[in-house]
Amino acid sequence: MRWTEEKAKEWQKNTGWLFGFNYVTSTAVNSTEMWQKETFDKETIKRELEIAAKTGYNSCRVFLQYIVWENEGGGFLETFGDFCETAKSNGISVMPILFDDCAFAGKDPYLGAQDIPVPGVPNSQWTPSPGISTVDNPAKEQNLRDYIKSIIGTFKDYTNIIAWDLYNEPGGDSRREKYQPLVEKAFSWAREIDPVQPLTAGVWEFKDYDLKLADMSDIITYHDYSPLETSVEKINALIKYGRPILCTEWLLRQGGNKFESHLPLFKGKISGAYNWGLIKGKTQTNLQWGQNDPEPEIWQHDLYYENGRPYDEEEIAFIINTVRSCNPNLLQ
Repeated sequence: MRWTEEKAKEWQKNTGWLFGFNYVTSTAVNSTEMWQKETFDKETIKRELEIAAKTGYNSCRVFLQYIVWENEGGGFLETFGDFCETAKSNGISVMPILFDDCAFAGKDPYLGAQDIPVPGVPNSQWTPSPGISTVDNPAKEQNLRDYIKSIIGTFKDYTNIIAWDLYNEPGGDSRREKYQPLVEKAFSWAREIDPVQPLTAGVWEFKDYDLKLADMSDIITYHDYSPLETSVEKINALIKYGRPILCTEWLLRQGGNKFESHLPLFKGKISGAYNWGLIKGKTQTNLQWGQNDPEPEIWQHDLYYENGRPYDEEEIAFIINTVRSCNPNLLQ
């Protein structure tokens, strides 16, 4: 059963304000490379999450990968649990994403060595989870159910998981009419487990088809790469649901969606915000969409170079001053 508004608000009270980031290890080109055992980079994760904690972050959003679970089973659960413990040791909670329709690489996910980044192209090797061939194969439905049951069932009482983001940008591969059955089943399968964490799937285009996601969610999540005026309008459109609101993707510096403009808005109006990126890496999300420029003067996403040097020291200082009250570690 969907949470009541009262239960959702109690979750918000216990959670506090969430300052988060979307995290892909700088040494991974996509979610497969991040999680499969051959390329899971524990030392880099430890180092990068320490940087995040010092910046003031208290939560992260991470993309899981169905085919890694399908291939590794319990090994994947162990790897993900290891990640969660590393995050917890840094005072950072985790919002896992189970399904994802973003397919910038133009192909389904695959195991083994991943293709190298395309120069000048952000997120050039990103593949979906589970991928079109799996979604369209009725014989895979039981596997998809088992995937949801396995992961959420294992971590349903783990308090450092802050929420379950069941499906990122469903229909994002321009298959708007085909996402609905799987997202509805994902919610149904997850509710059968009754985790202590809320379930959600984010509004991202504010159209009739994806506003249905808000109606299914325990807490409201959405994406926003808009200028400030439009961002205010989006928040106002979501307030009517009477539930905690989290912006789970934002930051588009060249479009006026910046820390200086948006972080005060989010801190004052909603329950938390997760910008895209932390460390410049193989996903190349510091690059600008559609520009094919390997060294843009203005970074689109991300905050740090691989060695931990800030992209913009004044921006980091602004972030720390703005979110200081959210992360007690910064007061030391």
